[in-house]
Amino acid sequence: QVHLVESGGGLVQAGGSLRLSCAASISIFSINAMGWYRQAPGKQRELVAAFTTGGSINYADSVKGRFTISRDNAKNTVYLQMNSLKPEDTAVYYCNSYHALLGSNWGQGTQVTVSS
Repeated sequence: QVHLVESGGGLVQAGGSLRLSCAASISIFSINAMGWYRQAPGKQRELVAAFTTGGSINYADSVKGRFTISRDNAKNTVYLQMNSLKPEDTAVYYCNSYHALLGSNWGQGTQVTVSS
């Protein structure tokens, strides 16, 4: 299966920025879709940003204009640049991949905490 390792989370003041990284164990060029999800205590996991199987990029309405997803194929890494962070962004952020043969895989998550 595809192994995913997230990093870059931490504690930041409202209005600050963080950059999350998701390193994959295989070439991300061969992965059909990759994205970032987040989950706060007592809430369902939600899509934050993703490269879709159709080649487009989807963002949650709550992060549009503030977050940017990008990738570096040479490093097999997907990034999530998070700017203008708000306390409501506090959650564990998970990387997800979908591969036609290897299926869906999740990373262990990285904690993002935004204080007011």
